[in-house]
Amino acid sequence: MSTTLVIAEKPSVGRDLAGVLPGAFVNHKEYLEGSDHIVTWAVGHLVQLADPDDYDEKFKKWKMADLPIVPEHFKLVVRDERSKKQMNVVKRLLARDDVDTVVNACDAGREGELIFAYLYEKAGSKKPVKRLWLNSMTKRAIEEAFGSLREGAELASLEAAARSRSEADWIVGMNATRAATIRLRSSFDGAVSLGRVQTPTLAILARREEEIRAFVPEPYWIVDALFEAPGERRYEGRYHLGSTPRLKSAEEAAAVVAVCEGQTGEITKLEKSKRTERPPLLYDLTSLQRDANSRYGFTARRTLAAAQRCYEEHKALTYPRTNSRYLTGDMVGEIKPIASLVGSQREYAKAAEYVLGLDVLPLGRVVNDAKVTDHHAIVPTRAEGGHPVEKMNDDDKKIYDLAVRRFLAIFHPDAVFENTRVETTVAAADAQHVFRTRGKVMLVSGWRGVYGELPDADRSEDEDEEERDQQLPKLERGEPAEVREIGSEEKVTKPPRRYSEGALLGAMETAGKLVEEDELREAMKDSGIGTPATRAAIIERLLAVGYIERDGRALVVTEKGLNVIRLLGEHALTSPSLTGDWEHRLARIEHGEDSREAFMGDIVKFTESTVSELDTKLHGVRIPRANLGPCPVCGHDIIENRKGYSCWARDDPGCGFVIWKAKAGKQLPLAVARELIATGRTEKPVTGFKSRAGKSFRAKLALEQSDEGKWRVEFNEAWAKEGAKPPEADEAQPAPADGEPAAADEQPAADEQPAAA
Repeated sequence: MSTTLVIAEKPSVGRDLAGVLPGAFVNHKEYLEGSDHIVTWAVGHLVQLADPDDYDEKFKKWKMADLPIVPEHFKLVVRDERSKKQMNVVKRLLARDDVDTVVNACDAGREGELIFAYLYEKAGSKKPVKRLWLNSMTKRAIEEAFGSLREGAELASLEAAARSRSEADWIVGMNATRAATIRLRSSFDGAVSLGRVQTPTLAILARREEEIRAFVPEPYWIVDALFEAPGERRYEGRYHLGSTPRLKSAEEAAAVVAVCEGQTGEITKLEKSKRTERPPLLYDLTSLQRDANSRYGFTARRTLAAAQRCYEEHKALTYPRTNSRYLTGDMVGEIKPIASLVGSQREYAKAAEYVLGLDVLPLGRVVNDAKVTDHHAIVPTRAEGGHPVEKMNDDDKKIYDLAVRRFLAIFHPDAVFENTRVETTVAAADAQHVFRTRGKVMLVSGWRGVYGELPDADRSEDEDEEERDQQLPKLERGEPAEVREIGSEEKVTKPPRRYSEGALLGAMETAGKLVEEDELREAMKDSGIGTPATRAAIIERLLAVGYIERDGRALVVTEKGLNVIRLLGEHALTSPSLTGDWEHRLARIEHGEDSREAFMGDIVKFTESTVSELDTKLHGVRIPRANLGPCPVCGHDIIENRKGYSCWARDDPGCGFVIWKAKAGKQLPLAVARELIATGRTEKPVTGFKSRAGKSFRAKLALEQSDEGKWRVEFNEAWAKEGAKPPEADEAQPAPADGEPAAADEQPAADEQPAAA
């Protein structure tokens, strides 16, 4: 009797598939067996590319003479002991005589294809393969997908792109990391991790950090007045000298206040214009992650985890690891049924009713087959029995809510705003003093009504704007306006903002270029850094190796991260555009428009030149050690070394005072050490610490001396003094269910692997 073996990516998905297939299934723990089908799973990445020392023992020692390491044929190894157990099960099932067909049911995308390809190759199977391609995990979607299985050969180009990505990351990351680490051993403690994707991402952050550090704040003054037109119609205005509201000195500002105080001005200009705002496109993973970061402060990983649960466990959203913001033409018939389903929930009823009442749906910015490759945009599913919102945790509900509202909003009309520009001129001291006012009123809520934003809502898009939008009374040109209050305020120019995760995801999507408009971002997608599925893991990798830290919502580059980019300079490995070009070529391989052989040939050439350049550029480089001034105990100079800040030296042991850099999973930066030496404590909490459970926290620090006279850096917080655990950070992740692996695309790629020093 013939049996079909179905290989899913996770146990939970495997159980869902078995629940749809015909017949009863017996649970064998590592697999489920029915009369015609066996369902098992990969538990994420069971198999990975082998390390260099698996090819030759000599590679255990890192030597420049051995680089670059480029295998003629890449070896595969089982990931770890847990993976070996499941791999043996899969291999045994593949070898069964009654199994004549294999169904690849791993996630329907590049990384899912890679997981299966590596597993299948390592198992040595030659049995014919079919491909299950799922866009959602509803029963109907699974049944339809099993009814239209694709030939495995149809996905050959997708597999070629997946293997190329994996091998390119291995070649570039492994060789660049070894070359840099060998040459910088005297400057860094441990490996200097470099990679095809992580290094240009770090460069985006580091160059912004350099701009911030080089920024010199300059003072300026503004003058604001409160005007009153007849009938107690009040509004505010800001003084402008020409086109700028900024005055260079306090004296200038005081002079304006003095001559205008108590005067009566005239409304000399009043202009009104209407502006329409189109609904935003549907979500792909990156835009969902950016929105969740902006609205809720979610990390990219936290959003992905919630979206994945909404897809797998709740069957409420479609496949989240998508790069498309459009639907395919064959989904048009699903739109109103989905709107009807979500409209059964009170908070979406009104918006859904509008969509259901449309005779003709506006599909121009919704449906585009040419812009859907692996998967369409993230939208609610047409699940049997509705969506189990009551079973969702708080994170899942928020991500679900974002996706539902975005789906309904795109079928609504434009929002319409009336913008008003007012100039009030005060003639005094033989001069014309012009004050400008800006008003904004929503006339038609349109799609914004789906989010509860109604006409006349008082919205300020940026609290730091030079001129704030305000609600204005009815005003007429030529009317008098008395200066009721006037005053000046000193301000300083601000440096560029650090990237939040949302902003960094946007920069990665456009290879570092500043682009905000949806349609323009769409055109640049194939040339971004990484993919929507891997960007969260890249950010987490930079955090793990100590190149960046989180400070609230901001990502801050550490001294180590800055020094890595400074030493690389303008090397092509730091170029977001080069990495974007590589991603574009991988997309072309995926679509059969470029060859794997040509791409890998170029990767090898790039790696050869990179190793040579790093060898030359970093040879003999020593990062100058900071001098922190006199030791508070003995007066000797405190000098930075690889592991700490100490007054010890080979020729002068000093008194033994030292501040070790490593503290609760964080490397204490120079600024913190300086503050501790100067005052004995930090005034503000220091970010980036990790608890034993892996949770992020922040805490104040203090220098304390033990009874034996040794100095230590301790947490200067009440909970620490009471012997309690540190408080959990906001971005704490819900733990995966027992037996569940991390999602496939959250596993680090070869270029993200920690390298042994």
